[in-house]
Amino acid sequence: MKEDNCLHAALICLGMLCYSHAVTTEKLNHARPSLHGHHEKGKEGQVLHRSKRGWVWNQFFVIEEYTGPDPVLVGRLHSDIDSGDGNIKYILSGEGAGIIFVIDDKSGNIHATKTLDREERAQYTLTAQAVDRNTNRPLEPPSEFIVKVQDINDNPPEFLHENYHANVPERSNVGTSVIQVTASDADDPTYGNSAKLVYSILEGQPYFSVEAQTGIIRTALPNMDREAKEEYHVVIQAKDMGGHMGGLSGTTKVTITLTDVNDNPPKFPQSVYQMSVSEAAVPGEEVGRVKAKDPDIGENGLVAYSIIDGDGVDMFEITTDYETQEGVVKLKKLLDFETKKSYSLKVEAANVHIDPKFISNGPFKDTVTVKISVEDADEPPVFLKPSYIFEVQENAASGTVVGKVHAKDPDAANSAIRYSIDRHTDLERYFMINAEDGNIKTIKALDREEIAWHNISVFAVEVHKQHQEAKVPVAIKVVDVNDNAPKFAAAYEAFVCENARSNQQFITISADDKDDSANGPRFIFSLPPEIIHNPNFTLRDNRDNTASVLVRREGFSRQKQDLYLLPIVISDGGLPPMSSTNTLTIRVCGCDSNGSLLSCNAEAYVLNAGLSTGALVAILACIVILANLLFFSLVIVVLFVTLKRQKKEPLIVFEEEDVRENIITYDDEGGGEEDTEAFDIATLQNPDGINGFIPRKDIKPEYQYMPRPGLRPAPNSVDVDDFINTRIQEADNDPTAPPYDSIQIYGYEGRGSVAGSLSSLESATTDSDLDYDYLQNWGPRFKKLADLYGSKDTFDDDS
Repeated sequence: MKEDNCLHAALICLGMLCYSHAVTTEKLNHARPSLHGHHEKGKEGQVLHRSKRGWVWNQFFVIEEYTGPDPVLVGRLHSDIDSGDGNIKYILSGEGAGIIFVIDDKSGNIHATKTLDREERAQYTLTAQAVDRNTNRPLEPPSEFIVKVQDINDNPPEFLHENYHANVPERSNVGTSVIQVTASDADDPTYGNSAKLVYSILEGQPYFSVEAQTGIIRTALPNMDREAKEEYHVVIQAKDMGGHMGGLSGTTKVTITLTDVNDNPPKFPQSVYQMSVSEAAVPGEEVGRVKAKDPDIGENGLVAYSIIDGDGVDMFEITTDYETQEGVVKLKKLLDFETKKSYSLKVEAANVHIDPKFISNGPFKDTVTVKISVEDADEPPVFLKPSYIFEVQENAASGTVVGKVHAKDPDAANSAIRYSIDRHTDLERYFMINAEDGNIKTIKALDREEIAWHNISVFAVEVHKQHQEAKVPVAIKVVDVNDNAPKFAAAYEAFVCENARSNQQFITISADDKDDSANGPRFIFSLPPEIIHNPNFTLRDNRDNTASVLVRREGFSRQKQDLYLLPIVISDGGLPPMSSTNTLTIRVCGCDSNGSLLSCNAEAYVLNAGLSTGALVAILACIVILANLLFFSLVIVVLFVTLKRQKKEPLIVFEEEDVRENIITYDDEGGGEEDTEAFDIATLQNPDGINGFIPRKDIKPEYQYMPRPGLRPAPNSVDVDDFINTRIQEADNDPTAPPYDSIQIYGYEGRGSVAGSLSSLESATTDSDLDYDYLQNWGPRFKKLADLYGSKDTFDDDS
């Protein structure tokens, strides 16, 4: 093939060269200029000279992709003024001049030095000129010409995509368009058949075909079934040279998928389904599942289930699980094994979406029989009612029957039932129940005014199966009995003016009854029979559960009587009615002419009637001021006496004030003669108590203590142990001995010690960061300490 192509290219090149040379020769001969010019006669006999072009040409041709050993001769430039003596020089300029195209400046031959590719550049524009070799003077005007690259079939067709994907519905008619594939050829479409493409199918027969000129792929077989085969792989070829031998070709792959249509009805894999359910199952519980298979997919495969017949239509229902495409059979009502032990259903499965094109393939539905057996379950007792409401009168005697509950065992065994009260609902134990027959009785009297309703729960348990129990709520209403008398609705206290008029109303009263409304209002107000003709006050029943108290006479006097007690009888509307006597307190008060209250004190009336109100106010103000001055004087005297008595005195009576300070300092760790020399034993001796008894002010001694002879050491004795032991014995045996403290300060551990002072007493002389503010919170007993130590900050702030 390669050798044939090279030979073909050589023949074409040779032909083109011959053609180019002939055309050039013909043109040169046709337009050869005259050396002497051309004479034309003018209008007036003047001879005109016109010079002609030395050469005229249109274009040259060169074959692309030439790979010969020598440069390709494109053409030859020659002027008729060239006598061959070498005085004319040919110059070439323009696109590719000197790089791709070179010219022999003597002969005018043009050669292509490089291999040309038409797909990169189809033509070149060049300019040729003949000049004098010695002077470079142009001998001919410059002239343009075109060098065209002649195409050869060196590019195969290429498709726009390496892989195509297309879809077509299953069951499509023959010739249904699937997809169009397109290829392109880089060769020159205007020259020969190098770019003329023809499409053909290499793989995919006999299902698909392709149009040779357009590349449109169409179905070639009828009724292609997606359920049989869903995907096809087709290979399409595009070939140039019109598809003839020697042309170049390219291929592409097309993946064609058949899309689903609803051409298959649902189908149950079996004719009968067996299921079972316990009678203890609750409504909504799943019993079982059925599934009709539909090979279609998507919405074409959606199936809806329904119960169309059977004796269990009212007891069961079916829903569709669209995720699994199953029909879910569920319980609709409670079952009873003892009543019916099995049910039968006829279930239908139908497509949701039906394609009218394939309606003839129907019907798109199927039916199946579902048999459901009911399993016996050990059921708990069942009360005849979901709840009970009973009534009992308050104050009923203990053992009064309230009501009866009843439960039974729904199982065939019909076990005996025992009853009990849930004591969490009857903490006060007002009721009891007969365990055999379910009768509820009172244990103690009930008070409606305390609890009007009792809500308890009763258990029913099978005798032989304690784990099987039922529970029912029981509401017990306490019926009211008229056992509470009405009383005043509030603690009334009335006021009547001394200048009150006859039949004047001064207060309205109402009543309250703890009993129910049937035994309470309406209230009847009256005065006791013994005071029905009370000369001072009278009562009027307003018949709206209130009563008004009125003045019967005029003129009341606080001097004679400032307080009246009026008994009032209140009766309710119960059967039998109950009543109570309530006392209304009425005070006599002074009022002005408009009836406004001034004073209710009887003493104020004793003052001289001739004094005006302003004078009375001034007298009262003076009395108040004098009383306040007297009160403050007494307070000052009491405080002075109290402070005098609380003055502290020493517990021990000394003849003279004994003020001594003796600080003993130890400079070494101890021992030896230095201690005895530095310590004076006399400092521990009380000079006032050596020879006698020291009395105490805080206690009274029961007897006089006499120190035992021989126990007191000499004042100047240096036997410290004996002295201390003696004083300890004296203190232990002397109940009247005063508290006596001696503080020894040890400044250092001893000579040469690297430690500093161990004394905590020295901290009082240094600036301490201790905070004593907490002493303020310890109460009055620590007030003194708080004032001493807690006032440092105050002093610092003042300074």
